[in-house]
Amino acid sequence: MAEDVFKALADPTRRKILDELTERNGQTLFEICARLTTKHGLGSSRQAVSQHLAVLESAGLVVSRRQGRYKFHDLRTEPLERIVTRWLKPDAPESTP
Repeated sequence: MAEDVFKALADPTRRKILDELTERNGQTLFEICARLTTKHGLGSSRQAVSQHLAVLESAGLVVSRRQGRYKFHDLRTEPLERIVTRWLKPDAPESTP
């Protein structure tokens, strides 16, 4: 599972999508595409962004939900938290320089 997360994070466009969902969660594909174009100058097609969202979803970083005819995408941070706690154990004593 962690390998999927690392693969998903390896692409700069997917990281931008996660940044956008961090800033404003629950966006549609249209909203994500518009924000990537206006804020980041990325001219990715809707199909390309949809494929990026599929990779993020399979890694567990994004979850999609339908409401009527709209599909909203929400950020999930649990996979990232598991990776962080793998190396930064909360009960480990801090080392001082």
